[in-house]
Amino acid sequence: MSDGPPTMGVEEEFLLVNPRTGHASPCAEPVLARYRHHGSLPEGVKVHRELRLTQIEAASGICRAAGELRDQLTAARRVLAGAAAAEDCALLATGTPIGPGSAVPPPAGTGRYAEIDAAYGAVVADYEACGCHVHVGVGDRDTAVAVVNHLGRWLPTLLALSANAPFDHGRDTGYHSWRMVLQSRFPGAGVAPQLRGYAEYRQAVATLVECGALVDPDQTFWLARPSGRFPTVEFRVADTALTVDHAVLQALLSRALVRRALTDLGHGREAAPLSPQVAAAAVWAAARHGLTGHLVDAGEETRRPAWSLVEDLLAHVRTALDDSGDLAEVQALVAALRADGTGSVQQRAVAGRGTAAAVRWLTARTVPVGHGTLLTG
Repeated sequence: MSDGPPTMGVEEEFLLVNPRTGHASPCAEPVLARYRHHGSLPEGVKVHRELRLTQIEAASGICRAAGELRDQLTAARRVLAGAAAAEDCALLATGTPIGPGSAVPPPAGTGRYAEIDAAYGAVVADYEACGCHVHVGVGDRDTAVAVVNHLGRWLPTLLALSANAPFDHGRDTGYHSWRMVLQSRFPGAGVAPQLRGYAEYRQAVATLVECGALVDPDQTFWLARPSGRFPTVEFRVADTALTVDHAVLQALLSRALVRRALTDLGHGREAAPLSPQVAAAAVWAAARHGLTGHLVDAGEETRRPAWSLVEDLLAHVRTALDDSGDLAEVQALVAALRADGTGSVQQRAVAGRGTAAAVRWLTARTVPVGHGTLLTG
């Protein structure tokens, strides 16, 4: 860690679909075998398969600046989209499948994914939900746990800003993040309990493993947690981002929340505990309404217009954003989101054109044009 802004990285999950029908297509392995022929990726960027062969993930390298992150995400999306097109697939940045009547994806077969299939049965059998995970560097694991304690109040607002999953296999669910509803079916989902240090965190996870609720200690369903692989706090709350700009916004807000938490901890301010039931209600309201209605302020235990909570979040992290040089960019990205609507709002606006047209629109929104730098081989 340095005296500057914490480092950040983003993992983006995408669906692979038939471009004409919108049905999920299990073509992750041939896409992974082919992607190197469609451009080279910036140093540190990695791509790999996900739980289902109908999904694929791109992970940025370690970034310090928004422009660096934007270039890496742009390059990864373009390369994967090119490889997918060569396999007669479309790469879609959507949190849940849009195509009607998709077949249940094939089981994982062997390895850890097969253990997950065996553990959760029908809950996970057709799980093709895609998220945007943000990692923010934190110096040590005890500090990471203390930071996570400070995040709970703000996670539902991050979810509402990211909402990009209104459909379930062609059916309009009425929710803005059906992905979060699907995720809530897993044991221990939602806002993490308030814990005192990394030893207590590991004990809480070990207890869930012993109870059979988790496959192993690296698996939790909490919406923010200390990463088991990296020296980071990992935000797992957001739907996969419709655009690179939406992903960058999530990363910058997440980093600012961590930096604000570190400042509060440096002044001896510990996080106020949240009611688990109210926190769950806040997550549900964000999934249900996105930014179009009233959300729950889990700290104040009240219902308020969604955009007033966004304004509170921006005020909470304003100094952190200013210090890192990100304030003007975040303000512009939030203004654009307010004008255009979240991914869920935009998806609903084009749904009436038919599945094939919606897939074409989503493909175009997924793959950036005129932003970022593609590094060709």
